Formats: sequence, C-alpha cells, structure tokens
Amino acid sequence: MKYLHLAVTALFLLCAYWQLNDPDWNQWVAAYGIVAFISVRAFFGDLRPIVAALPAIALFAWWCSYIPEFAQWLSDGMPTITGSMKAESPHVELTREFFGLLICWGTLAYYVWWSWRQERLAE
Repeated sequence: MKYLHLAVTALFLLCAYWQLNDPDWNQWVAAYGIVAFISVRAFFGDLRPIVAALPAIALFAWWCSYIPEFAQWLSDGMPTITGSMKAESPHVELTREFFGLLICWGTLAYYVWWSWRQERLAE
C-alpha cells in the first residue's frame, strides 16, 4: 500500500508535465504538483492532516468556480469533450478543467482522511 503513494506521485507529476504547453500552465502545474508533494509526504509517513487540508480547501474553492460552466455543459446536452485534444470550443476546456480539479481535490480529500486516520491509529 505504501508504494501506491509513489504511483500517485508519478501520475500527478506526469499530469503536471503534460500541462506545460497550456496557456495557463503555471496554475495547473501548481495544482498537480501540490498533489504530488502531498503523496510524497504520505509515502515517507510524515503527512499531517492540515498539510493536505489547506490545499484541498483551496482546490475545492477553485473547483467551485467552474460549476456554472459545468452546469452549462450539462444543459447543452453534454457535448463530447474527448473528440480531439485541441479544445476548439470553450466548453471543452472548461469541462476538462472541472474534472481535472475534481480529481485533484478528491485525491487531496483522500489524503486528509488517510493522514487523520494514521494519526488516530498512532495514538
């Protein structure tokens, strides 16, 4: 199970790398990078819940800012977002970013729970 944290690290570092050609790459490299950092801390066993909770709260707030665009995508009948890697229309980029942030936030939420549980078991 411990090495699963390294797999998560590798996955999020790869996602950060793939964002380097994006116009807003710095935001996404930071988002994916913080998840990679948290998973490395979990691997080494020195992750405190607050360390994962603070970026989780920030990413959740950022994710919430995409809810109107996501709702618009749903009301448009959920047109494909996987047709091509180039985002030809705004809904494609915004919906992909919505799901990317959801994945980041969900992973951080797991690490908040996991680290809290580890602290309780250590008592």
